[in-house]
Amino acid sequence: MHLLRLNLAVAASGFRRYATYRVATAAGVFTNTVFGFILAYTFIALWHERPQLGGYGQSQALTFVWTGQALLAAAALMGGGFQDELHERIRNGDIAVDLYRPVDLQLWWLAHDLGRAAFQLVGRGVVPMVAGALVFDLALPASPLVWALFLLSVLLAVVVSFAVRYLWALCGFWLLDSTGLSALSTLLSMFFSGMLLPLHVFPGEFGDVARQLPWAATLQVPADVLLGTQPGGALAGLAFQAVWAVVLLAAGRLLQALATRKVVVQGG
Repeated sequence: MHLLRLNLAVAASGFRRYATYRVATAAGVFTNTVFGFILAYTFIALWHERPQLGGYGQSQALTFVWTGQALLAAAALMGGGFQDELHERIRNGDIAVDLYRPVDLQLWWLAHDLGRAAFQLVGRGVVPMVAGALVFDLALPASPLVWALFLLSVLLAVVVSFAVRYLWALCGFWLLDSTGLSALSTLLSMFFSGMLLPLHVFPGEFGDVARQLPWAATLQVPADVLLGTQPGGALAGLAFQAVWAVVLLAAGRLLQALATRKVVVQGG
């Protein structure tokens, strides 16, 4: 019970922390909305030439676009969040203070990132989705159950995203500069999450592999749950996300144990 209260307090702290950046949030809403319009009109042109591309109708494809914009910051599809801060703390040696805290390092950052994601979903996700729905004909579900499953899928997407970014961040224990890893992490997330193009559009075996990678759990699966196009149904999609969350969190704990046991913190 004490651990639960502590993690809830850390999550609330993460929520409040990002809520203070009002100008940055407004700028993010504007950027997401503009980028959403650019992608939406690109998709309209593409689906005009190739109707039912990837098994999506045009309305479904547009819904996918705006779902991506709603989750862009919440699921950290372009990186950021705790990852950059943890990189810096490892680089300058402040991570030693974190390791002396009477809390688990992974759980601490996970709780913090969940609080961040909750604010970003409300602060930066709702407005772009509403803007898209007002301008375009979106295939949004009417069933409350579908929306509930979608929100659960979003939660799992955030956990998977955290687990992936945590692994990248821990690599900083062995590197003097993690800038290159951060760039690679962002590139892989943008491409394999489906943010630029739905993974169902990818052809052949390449598409089959892409849809099984963990990044698919951060956008492709939540979007398909919302649209009702998840192969095998929504529960299959949730199970896919849950499996990747467990596997990646376990890998993070293993790498964390190796890092804190063998690596001398940079800077002393």
